[in-house]
Amino acid sequence: MPMPDAARACPRSPAAANFLATAAARPVVVADLVAPALSADGVRACAAEIAGFADACLTGDHPGARIQFPPSYRARLLADEGVTAWAGINCRDRNRVALEGEIAACADAGVAGVHCVTGDHPGTGHRAAAAVFDLDSIELVALARTAAALPSRPLCSVAHAPAAPPATKRLARLLAKINAGADVVFVDHCGGAGRLADAVAAVRAAGFDGLVLCCVPVVTSAGAAEVVASFAAERLPPGYLDAIMSAPDPAESGVTAAVHFAEATLEVPGVNGVNLSAGARPGQELAATRAMAEVSRRVLGARAFGHPRSAGRVS
Repeated sequence: MPMPDAARACPRSPAAANFLATAAARPVVVADLVAPALSADGVRACAAEIAGFADACLTGDHPGARIQFPPSYRARLLADEGVTAWAGINCRDRNRVALEGEIAACADAGVAGVHCVTGDHPGTGHRAAAAVFDLDSIELVALARTAAALPSRPLCSVAHAPAAPPATKRLARLLAKINAGADVVFVDHCGGAGRLADAVAAVRAAGFDGLVLCCVPVVTSAGAAEVVASFAAERLPPGYLDAIMSAPDPAESGVTAAVHFAEATLEVPGVNGVNLSAGARPGQELAATRAMAEVSRRVLGARAFGHPRSAGRVS
């Protein structure tokens, strides 16, 4: 699908331009936002921990909640602590008009990118509700490229889950998203470095020349392992969680494992950066965020972000 003229003419937002400039100079790090679903203070506290140790913070779906702050508001809360947001937007709860308004609000909030996904069915959360799904991820990408005559446009990213069933159809689905206008691809968990390399090579062989960011699991506690396993257990490297949880110090073991995984991932041709993927039980969000900050510090160093301090040991 050719890029619409309106999208072609719309300049990059300052945050998007800064992100692209950073990616041209070094690998980039996007960290998941792991924070209480309905706590402004909780979001700010977690943002303060990751500030200076990530190029952007991805505001995805809270794994157990279907009532949460809108992406644009979370982006503002992150900005309060000097953190650039990468706003996750799904089609589950909003129709086309509401989605266009949310995209415009995210752009106004200064996000670097919008991550366009179809979204899980609301029945998977703790609060059942009628599903909307006026659009799917492909249509959402197209909307994000042309929405509301924005003065400047964030980057538009999509997910690629090469190991999720039906695996044989995943690349074709991704190419449809790219043809709709995706600038960035987040490659989901798909096993070890070998499988990841194959998945990235297939994306590049298909002609995609945008940014490719790959998920790195960050697990440092039994609670974090439970959350990550709930959505990615079969797609993690073999034995990854067991090795961490059986170690004398799971917190340190989890950080070390994530650092090694991230370093191997960044050696894969065609990879531009990593998405630190984590989860936490209620009350453990700060610890999970500190772990991601420590992984980033060890992989790239505090100087990569112009940060004067070290994150220190994870606990």
